[in-house]
Amino acid sequence: MTNLLYEVLAEFRTGEGSIVMESLHDGLINDTYKVTIGNNEKYILQRINTSVFKQPELILENISLIGSFLLNQSPEYIFTNPITTITGKSLVYKGDGECYRLMPYIDDSVTYNVLCDESFAASAAEQFGLFTKKLEFFDADQLNITIPDFHNLSMRYQQYADVLNNGNRQKIDACKDIIDAMDSYKWIVEDYEKILDNPAFKKRVTHHDTKISNVLFNSDGKGICVIDLDTVMPGYFISDLGDMMRTYLCEVTEEAQDFSLIAIRPSYFKAVVRGYLKQMASILTDTEKRYIVYAGAFMIYMQALRFFTDYLNDDQYYGAKYPGHNLVRAKNQLRLLESYHGNNDLLNEIVREVITDFDS
Repeated sequence: MTNLLYEVLAEFRTGEGSIVMESLHDGLINDTYKVTIGNNEKYILQRINTSVFKQPELILENISLIGSFLLNQSPEYIFTNPITTITGKSLVYKGDGECYRLMPYIDDSVTYNVLCDESFAASAAEQFGLFTKKLEFFDADQLNITIPDFHNLSMRYQQYADVLNNGNRQKIDACKDIIDAMDSYKWIVEDYEKILDNPAFKKRVTHHDTKISNVLFNSDGKGICVIDLDTVMPGYFISDLGDMMRTYLCEVTEEAQDFSLIAIRPSYFKAVVRGYLKQMASILTDTEKRYIVYAGAFMIYMQALRFFTDYLNDDQYYGAKYPGHNLVRAKNQLRLLESYHGNNDLLNEIVREVITDFDS
């Protein structure tokens, strides 16, 4: 552990004793560590990436507002509020804009980077649904926007359209087949814009990053709560449900280069829908329920657009670990979208079955 991290810990009301720090490698944005002090005290220490979250204090304001509401309305709900420093602050700034926070560690908890069982998919989906449901009567408009336009598909499509005019011409000329495929799915953007104008779609407290590693499970495989609340903002249910479909339904990730492995697993789709609707069926409108399958197409297409746009823009946002990395990612997500959309009738039948079960 570096001297800097020792200095950060010294700012908080922690006990004395030997300090053991374990780096947790499941996050792509923030650096996260499990800290054990002596025999009993355990914490999660996190360095917030200020190049992504340019105003970390906005995150803490959101968490404080939500935490206060849940403490008052649902005190039994497990919610990880940040620990304050000796001087009463929730953030510690060190060095050249380095920003840190400390959170309690929940005993008998574990996270997973790989989803290999339908029951975990259902349990995770239920936890994200429960989080939104618990905040049904919280005014989402109170929340700060921590990443502007994060899931704004119209803006993402416009960025893609702009890069076709201003991006790397050699790459653009070589990618006509990808461009044709992207354009064939423009209906997803058009449907999104209809959603924005439809009062039947409710703005709710939305997590916006529902990958499996953002759920804590106990040793019995039961979900405990959701974590990593930096992207919690007002949003639509299609963001959370769609991101679960994008990341849970295929046995390989967006990094896979063997496209023959990319296909959705309908049984996992059913598990996600059943878990999510276990909490959300009573508060989603009938119109929203008709867009459950759309949610997956929405998120898969948006991520394909973002990877492809970055590739044509010479990898300025995501970077690249090898030449053509973001092109591979874009093709990966297009293949996933093809599999997803190709099973549209089956997926809609599954949704009807699950909704009927909850209505009966």
